[in-house]
Amino acid sequence: EVQLVESGGGLVQAGGSLRLSCAASGFTFDDYAIGWFRQAPGKEREGISCLSNSDRSTYYVDSVKGRFTISSDNAKNTVYLQMNSLKPEDTAVYYCAASETVGLIPTNYDYWGQGTQVTVSS
Repeated sequence: EVQLVESGGGLVQAGGSLRLSCAASGFTFDDYAIGWFRQAPGKEREGISCLSNSDRSTYYVDSVKGRFTISSDNAKNTVYLQMNSLKPEDTAVYYCAASETVGLIPTNYDYWGQGTQVTVSS
């Protein structure tokens, strides 16, 4: 059974940091790209970062470049999203997902986690 389990969300003040984790199981981790997405109330789900486990390439949406860093520990089948200099507009439910194709388009992703809430207070 494929599972993606996010953790690490919470409440933080603006300017603070959080590290999200995505633990994957049930598929060949090295063959998939892992993406991080977020969805704020009333907004569409947005791709913010992804990592290809095959060639280690990484991608970021402009709004998080320089603040967020995606990384993976293939021995643990886990992908991380280090989020620094958080802003109130980063408040959303954050999801990780797996796809055979790297990119930031949600519909390209086959497997999804349940999400973790990130709230940034001003």
